[in-house]
Amino acid sequence: MLKIIFMGTPEFAVPTLESLLTWSGCEVVAVVTAPDKPAGRGRQLAESAVKQAATRHGLPVLQPTNLKSPEFQAELKGYAADLQVVVAFRMLPEAVWNMPPQGSINIHASLLPQYRGAAPINWALIYGETETGVTSFFLRHEIDTGDLIFQDVVPITPDDDFGTLYEKLKTTGAALALRTVQAIAAGTAPSLPQAESVTLRAAPKIQKETGRLDFTQSATALANLVRGLSPIPTAFTQLPDGRTLKVFKAQPFDDEEASGPDSGGAGRWYTDGRTYLRVQTGNGLLELLDVQLEGKKRMLIADFLRGFNVELLKS
Repeated sequence: MLKIIFMGTPEFAVPTLESLLTWSGCEVVAVVTAPDKPAGRGRQLAESAVKQAATRHGLPVLQPTNLKSPEFQAELKGYAADLQVVVAFRMLPEAVWNMPPQGSINIHASLLPQYRGAAPINWALIYGETETGVTSFFLRHEIDTGDLIFQDVVPITPDDDFGTLYEKLKTTGAALALRTVQAIAAGTAPSLPQAESVTLRAAPKIQKETGRLDFTQSATALANLVRGLSPIPTAFTQLPDGRTLKVFKAQPFDDEEASGPDSGGAGRWYTDGRTYLRVQTGNGLLELLDVQLEGKKRMLIADFLRGFNVELLKS
């Protein structure tokens, strides 16, 4: 039986852990996750989603603050795992990822080598991709560059945003992880170097300013940015009075008179005060469909306009 140590932190990793627990050919001997962190208004310590799942299944949980700590590495070694499975966790030092005789594998939410980095789901949407997927690969020094094992393709529909695509990929990733572990146990897992001759798009961590809507860009590019950041961390803009308006859903609006580059002045607002709110972009109009004004609830645009002073947009 293959002895496995599982490493992960957020909800995205939970289905993979639970899929491994369903297979009689392996045993998850321990789980490594992030330390508990203060959260919420009361700043009480909160457990990671992976820790909560591990506790439900009665698994030993390790929560190191320093992965290079000799004490942690000695404890890890004591479990004598054959393989480590890593999903949405921190970058591991070589002494950790190289510890098990079968090595360590990672489940990454893109079709590597595309979208290496911390936010592959967001960036695939931001760049307007029509498909993405999940990849299993062996860890090595450089992040997300190890030899490929398996990949599964997931279509991106026009209605997908970060939230819906996240759900699809975490389920697909769990099935891929189990198939990968089974192939490793059987000695049939491939190990293929990643192609480096193609033009690569990276997936760096999303910063707050990533979500600021720059209306000199095209309506299509801005609609994709909104999709890639919805429902979290959310795209946003500032109204003329300085208040922040979060945008959860938007789409290009077809209007021949406003389809040319900067035809009405990028950033100019248009509304009938009842049913629509549109903004001129560098190319076309962007129609806002689902928004949240600073200090208010999230609303569909008709509900938002009902209580909003549209004269503000003319200033």
